[in-house]
Amino acid sequence: MNTIPSAQTGAAPVLNVAATRVGTRALGPGLRSVVWVQGCPFHCAGCLAPDWIPDRPARRAHPADLAAELLADPRVSGLTLSGGEPMQQAKGLAALVRAARAERDVTVVCFTGHRLERLRERPDTADLLALTDVLIDGQYVARLDDGRGLRGSSNQRVHHLTPRLAACGYDFDNRPRTAEITVDGPEALLVGVPPPGVLAAFDAAVTAVRSPRATPAPPAPRQPT
Repeated sequence: MNTIPSAQTGAAPVLNVAATRVGTRALGPGLRSVVWVQGCPFHCAGCLAPDWIPDRPARRAHPADLAAELLADPRVSGLTLSGGEPMQQAKGLAALVRAARAERDVTVVCFTGHRLERLRERPDTADLLALTDVLIDGQYVARLDDGRGLRGSSNQRVHHLTPRLAACGYDFDNRPRTAEITVDGPEALLVGVPPPGVLAAFDAAVTAVRSPRATPAPPAPRQPT
């Protein structure tokens, strides 16, 4: 399991966090904040985030502190939980959602490679499931990636576990995909389920920038004023 035990007896588990993003419209309805956890047991071919598969220490974050970070933008109305595999850290993420909802009534979208039926048999995931409004389940299968919706491939299913987002007008299954790229110094982060071709272009750009033999690109043409 990827949750780092807290030193305080009875305290919520400390989360092992790969990345966060405060304020995005690329991973669910409205303006949302995202937490990606470190570690995944599935190793799906073509995974969007292979660096977040290994079960290794990343950033330690207490749920209450992380909730405050994710709600720093007062316009944020929801949280999206991804990774990595969120159900590897279900107890810590449940504590995160509770801490966030103590401050703001956010909706919760959660991705998982597990099937819902199996998760309902596991006592360690019950709390997080009870707090999740929309669950997108199933492992990513590259040959079934049809370029549509918030799911990565057509075998994945969208479950409205509560009615909160069922009538919001957001088409989880078939909407056009969007993605955002954020740059923070030497780090670049691709946010969203990318449309066809975007991931390959992003990876190529990152590789070119990081290559010590990369030659400088020619100046971009000036736009007419």
